[in-house]
Amino acid sequence: MTEPGNGRLTGKVAIITGSGKGIGEAIALCFAAEGAGVVVNSSSGDDVQRVVSAITATGAEAFGWVADVGTPEGASSLVTAAVEHFQQLDILVHNAGIFPYDPIDTMEVESWQSVMDINLNSAFYLSKASLGPIKQQGGGRMLFMSSIQGNQVAIPGTAHYSTSKAGLNGFIRSAALEFARDCITVNGVEPGMILTPGVEQSISGERLEKMTRSVPLKRFGSPQEVAAAMLYLASDDAAYVTGQTLIMDGGATLPVFRG
Repeated sequence: MTEPGNGRLTGKVAIITGSGKGIGEAIALCFAAEGAGVVVNSSSGDDVQRVVSAITATGAEAFGWVADVGTPEGASSLVTAAVEHFQQLDILVHNAGIFPYDPIDTMEVESWQSVMDINLNSAFYLSKASLGPIKQQGGGRMLFMSSIQGNQVAIPGTAHYSTSKAGLNGFIRSAALEFARDCITVNGVEPGMILTPGVEQSISGERLEKMTRSVPLKRFGSPQEVAAAMLYLASDDAAYVTGQTLIMDGGATLPVFRG
């Protein structure tokens, strides 16, 4: 993994949704270390303030905004606040998402709708709100956190989550074609098993060890590694990449020939 600190995002402003903890927090810290002004977003004010404080303590610029991006009003308020604060917007990273366990036969309509709103519909709300400000900058990046559960694998009890991520991959491709004329690239990352603090706290050590054995690289990925992938896609290094998703799963979804 490339270490941050080379100024690859100097002069840029990035919104990062769901950046109060986990992978989103890692992305916010990484982008700030690369010189970006970072807009930290979460539905938790305490988490937002903690990450903003961590960034500003390093001398980097950060601004926090509490909003539920699963609603058009929340997404619009986030973008408006970001532009008012920094006077520009170059990069949108939509990382916010939820991952409940709900078998189809017992799933409530409200649970299905909540996942769609936060994981998928928000991509539309945020893109629509961000398009104008990014176009005014002469182009930029829209990045989305997908998952290998979108098109690669399936897990019982997560039909709503898998559907939302599959839909997100389709959105990425269509938006990439529509926004290319404005020099806006649209890409995503599909993580597999990532060892976030939440995962570490919710899964037993025995279960983690068993899951690790199923990965060819024999380990979980880290939030910092996902952040590094997002950094690549946000940087000038990926200026000719659009409509793509990068799978980060340690080889877990590769087919295995057992002859």
